[in-house]
Amino acid sequence: MPQIDVNQLNQAKANVALTQELLTKAIEKANSDPTLAQEAIKQASNEISSALSAVAQVQNTSQAQSTE
Repeated sequence: MPQIDVNQLNQAKANVALTQELLTKAIEKANSDPTLAQEAIKQASNEISSALSAVAQVQNTSQAQSTE
């Protein structure tokens, strides 16, 4: 039975939560401070990438273990 790395999944979950906060900040600051909004969007994009990487790693490890 494949082992699922819960720590990686928790990291992905934290990345997604932070992404939500950053996007909320970007929406709130879109008109008043476009530079800050743009930086929040950039950071959110990085968090999304990190979350995807963590989930993909768990998925790949799980699939590799199931073929053993």
